[in-house]
Amino acid sequence: MNEGEPGRRVVDGRFELESRLGGGGMGTVWRAQDLLLHRYVAVKEVRPPDIDLAEYDPAAAEMLRQRVLREARALARVEHPNVVTIHHIVDEGVGTYPWLVMELVQGGSLADRLARGPMAPAEAAHLGRGVLDALDAAHAAGVQHRDVKPANVLLRTDGRPVLTDFGIAAIRDATALTATGSIIGTPDYMAPERVSGQSGGPAADLWSLAMMLYVAVEGHHPLQRGTTLATLAAVLQEDVPPPVRAGSLTPVLSCVLVRDPEGRPDAWTVGRMLDAAAAQPEDRRPETTSYRLAPPTPPSLPPTDGMQATGSRRRPAAKRSRGVAVASSVVGVLLVGTLAWKVLPGGNDKNGSTASPGAGGQTQQQTPTPTVSATQSSAAVKTQDMLTPAGIRTAIKAFKDKTGSDRFGGFSVYPGYVMANVMVKGSQTRYVSYIYRSGSGFDAGGGSKSTLLDDEKPVNLDDFDWDTVPALLKTARKDLKVDKPTSRYLLLRMPSIAFNTPAAMAIYLVDDYGSGGYMEATPQGKVTRVMPSDG
Repeated sequence: MNEGEPGRRVVDGRFELESRLGGGGMGTVWRAQDLLLHRYVAVKEVRPPDIDLAEYDPAAAEMLRQRVLREARALARVEHPNVVTIHHIVDEGVGTYPWLVMELVQGGSLADRLARGPMAPAEAAHLGRGVLDALDAAHAAGVQHRDVKPANVLLRTDGRPVLTDFGIAAIRDATALTATGSIIGTPDYMAPERVSGQSGGPAADLWSLAMMLYVAVEGHHPLQRGTTLATLAAVLQEDVPPPVRAGSLTPVLSCVLVRDPEGRPDAWTVGRMLDAAAAQPEDRRPETTSYRLAPPTPPSLPPTDGMQATGSRRRPAAKRSRGVAVASSVVGVLLVGTLAWKVLPGGNDKNGSTASPGAGGQTQQQTPTPTVSATQSSAAVKTQDMLTPAGIRTAIKAFKDKTGSDRFGGFSVYPGYVMANVMVKGSQTRYVSYIYRSGSGFDAGGGSKSTLLDDEKPVNLDDFDWDTVPALLKTARKDLKVDKPTSRYLLLRMPSIAFNTPAAMAIYLVDDYGSGGYMEATPQGKVTRVMPSDG
C-alpha cells in the first residue's frame, strides 16, 4: 500500500480507503474508491491477530497468504448474483499479505439485521433461498464455503442476500492448506461431522444454512454455550431443540438439522421447501395429509432394529435416496416436515400419545410401545399427567430407585413422560439418560451414557419447589399469549459456571402452527423471564 497525499491511504496506487466497514481476527474490510474506474468497492485488508507473525513464523504467514489467494480464486470460480464479485487482487509476493478488491454491498450484513430482532419465518425462508442458490453455484464449481453465518451474508439495498468470505472455502483437490487439528470455521454454525474431524461435504454447508435460519427466526442459538469447547461439544452431542417461532420454516429446520449428513435432504429438496415456506401465509394452518409417520424415537435413545436415530427423525443407517424420501411434492415435503416436529417431545397430547395419519388420511392415536414390568398389567395401565407436582415427584423417585443417585444433569417433563440425565453415583460429570413413561415405567433401549459440558454442574431436584408448577403453567397461559396451545412442557435450565447463572426451570407452550413462547423461573417458582409468542 502507498500513502499518496498526506492523510490518504491508497492501495496499489488505485484504491483509496475511505471508511472501515467491519473486521475480525483476520483483518479489516474498507469502503474504498476505485480512482481508475470512479466507483466504490470493498477492499479486504488481511492482517493476522499477531502482526509479527511473518517475522517469527514465516511458514504460517505464507500459509495465510496462500489462503487469501485461494479465497480470490474460489470467488472467481463462482459467478452468481448471490455471491460477492471479486474485481481485483493486490499481491506483492512472499512476506506480504494480499488485499482483495470486491464489489461493495451496501445494505449491511444479516448479523446487523438480526441485531434489530428476529425475522418472520417467510422473510427468513426467502433470504435462505437466496443463500442456498449461492451455495448451489459454489458446490457446482467444486467449492464448499464452510463458514456460512450471519456475518458472512451481506444484504443488498433491496434485501437480496449475497454470500461472502470464502476465505476458508475447501476446493476439491486443493485442501492441503487446512492445518491439521485446527478449528476452521465458526463453532456455532459448524456441522457435527466437521466438528468430529471430517472434512464435510455440501451437506455440511446446508446444516450451517439451517442453523443460521434457526437463529434468524428464534432470536437465539440453540447450541451456543459459554466456551468454544462447550459449544463444539453441544454441536457434536446434543439434539437441536424444536423451534417455537419458526412457523412455516419448521419443516426445513426439522429435516436439515440432524446429525447424520446422509439423513439431510439434498439442496434441490431444501430449495422446494424454502419456496413453500416463503409462500405460505403465517396464519394459515397446513392442510391435512395422508402421509404416514412412524412414532418418534426420543432423542436420547440409541439406534435400534437397524435404524439410525437422527435428531427428530428415524432413517435407515444405509445411504438413502435424497428428495424422494422426504416427499413427492413441495406440499408433501412441507406437511411431512410439519408433522415430524409435531411428534417430537412436546407435540403429544396429555396422555403422551402422538397423532399419526392412518389410511385415507384419517387420524388415529398411536402410543410408542413401552417396556412394562412383570407386575404391571398391559390390559389396564394406570396413567397420570406427569406435568404436575405429583407426576414429577413420581418420576424423580423412579429415577432415584433405579439408579441410586439423587443428582441430575438434565430434566425434561412432558405430559406423558419424563426424560432425565441421571448422574453416575459418585461422579460430577458422567450421566446416564433415561425416559420414564406414565403408567408403564422405563423405555426399553434407554441408558445411553455421556458427560456434562465443561461449564455445567449437576443439580439436586429436591431443591426445586414442584408445587409451583400449576401456578407457573397458569401464568404461562396468560402471559405467553399462545392462543390455543397444543403442546406444553417443562425443561430444566442447567446452572452455568461460564455465565455464572443458577439452575432454573422453563415452561414452554406451542400451538399447532409451531408458534409459541417460554417462561423461566427460579427453582422456587419466581418468574424471571417471559418470552411471549410473536403471534
